[in-house]
Amino acid sequence: MRSTFMGLETARRGMFTQQTALHTTGHNIANANTPGYTRQRVNFAQTEPYPTASINRPNIAGQVGTGVKADSVQRIRESFLDIQYRGETNKLGYASSKAESYAKLEQIMNEPSDSGLSNTMDQFWQSLQDLAVNPNNEGARSVVRQRGAAVADTFNYLHNSLVAVQKDLGNQINVTVDKVNSILSQINGINDQIGGVEPHGFLPNDLYDERDRLIDELSSIVNIKVDYAESGGKAHPNAEGKAVIKLVSDDGKQHALLVGTAGYSKLTANKDGEGGSIKSLTVGETKLNFNDVKSSGELRGLIDAFGYENKDGQATGIYADMLKELDNLAFTFAKEFNAVHESGLSPNEIKDEKAEDISFFADSESGKIDEREGFAGRITVDQRIHDSLDNIASATGTDPKLATVGDGTNVLNLANVINKPFDYGNKSELSDFRNYYEGVIGGMAVQSQEANRMTMNGQALQQAVENKRQSVSSVSLDEEMTNMIQFQHAYNASARMITLQDEMLDKIINGMGTAGR
Repeated sequence: MRSTFMGLETARRGMFTQQTALHTTGHNIANANTPGYTRQRVNFAQTEPYPTASINRPNIAGQVGTGVKADSVQRIRESFLDIQYRGETNKLGYASSKAESYAKLEQIMNEPSDSGLSNTMDQFWQSLQDLAVNPNNEGARSVVRQRGAAVADTFNYLHNSLVAVQKDLGNQINVTVDKVNSILSQINGINDQIGGVEPHGFLPNDLYDERDRLIDELSSIVNIKVDYAESGGKAHPNAEGKAVIKLVSDDGKQHALLVGTAGYSKLTANKDGEGGSIKSLTVGETKLNFNDVKSSGELRGLIDAFGYENKDGQATGIYADMLKELDNLAFTFAKEFNAVHESGLSPNEIKDEKAEDISFFADSESGKIDEREGFAGRITVDQRIHDSLDNIASATGTDPKLATVGDGTNVLNLANVINKPFDYGNKSELSDFRNYYEGVIGGMAVQSQEANRMTMNGQALQQAVENKRQSVSSVSLDEEMTNMIQFQHAYNASARMITLQDEMLDKIINGMGTAGR
């Protein structure tokens, strides 16, 4: 036989359950603007009916419900959208990182402009043509020397600026790697906290949110795959467990960064390649070749810009390649220009009737032009040209006795250097200076445009997935207000049931058994 007070217990359960739902609604409203917060809901479940199936059960018409309980407080989140979002965030991190690097590169190269290398070279060629018209003009010779110095200074400026930005990128790589390790450390700490809560049957939703926020941030830096390991104990069926995070390379290979039960492996980027480029990454105690673990993300974009050692043992990358191109241009131009200059005769040589090969350009460190790497930062006008304008070889021939001071034919040969095709030392087809330089700048512009386009596409795709994710997981104040009214009315109805039960019990206790008094 069921208890006389059974209705009170049913109503009490209803009040407590609706109160829990109201508390959760208040928690949602309070965190409506909290970054990474996922709205929560109370899962209602019926309590066990009365009577239970047994030999001694009372003989009544059927089982009677005993009320409701808050079975769990669960996050409203769709894991598939999380995977999509992190994938798009990873691609966006890579594209935006490259786009930013190209933007800095374009600012340095500054083409086309009045202060770029192309315009500086054009002014130099124009000064040579002016000198060819009047080889004896002291002012024309001075302009040639100044324009030549401007060419060298421009090469120096471009080289030094690129090296400075490349150094900044190297520092940024270190900062980004430290950020990865910091995020892994934080996730590892949250894993430990989750592992201490889940075995008791609770769902640490706020810890889940913070962990997911950190995983989202990590996914923008490196390409990761996230699995989950059970915490053990009497964990709730909806418990997510401890996160296991692996670095995924382009070929699909996985390398553990964080294991739910064994902590995390520290990531290190090693500048042990050619010219200080990135050759390997260290994950924990394991050193891996960068070409075997390349993956998209902000870190990959920074390394691609800074430079890494390819499978042929050569440093390659946005800035590493541009520095090589500048060295090729400066080295080839200076060598070929000097060859023509040294084949001619200067007024000093003619006056002294002494043939002496004088270079126009030189290496600021060694004097001789014999080392290609880094030459763009060392090119300068030969000191002998600085000492005397009459050391500019304007005449043709090898015998000073047969030449005249007013001969300007060699200046025309110097001016024609720009139109001659040369080998720039990178196994490409022969090309003249203008076409080669335009090809370098054009290639940079195309790559920059592609990076910007990929960034815009990535932003659009990421936002589309984020909108879907927010439609599922974010807090809607209108919906929460509706829920609040619904739970409030249910709470009031349960309270009214207690009042009704009280009136019924009062009638039984105080109104029955009073006959005959």
